[in-house]
Amino acid sequence: MELRPGLRLQSPSSDAQIVVVKATAGVDVDLRCGGHPMVEPDGTTRDEPAGDDGQTLLGKRYAAEELGLEVLCTKGGAGALTIGDVPLGMKSAKPLPSSD
Repeated sequence: MELRPGLRLQSPSSDAQIVVVKATAGVDVDLRCGGHPMVEPDGTTRDEPAGDDGQTLLGKRYAAEELGLEVLCTKGGAGALTIGDVPLGMKSAKPLPSSD
């Protein structure tokens, strides 16, 4: 699937939803949650069981720097975010400068 900034996706196996923050144009990405490919929200029910590989946490950013991909979780749920079988790393907050 070719991702673009602003694209909303949901997991077919849990309540997890994300929005794409950064993506490289023209690159196909196999973005998954709980082992199942992410899909565009369409109001359908989830009938596939989520994998026991973790959680997607609300408000956290996940990134794959080598692909230029960053996503933001807008609704948490079961199942870890992956690119194929490779886990997507949680992005840490930048430290604020100290004020002396």
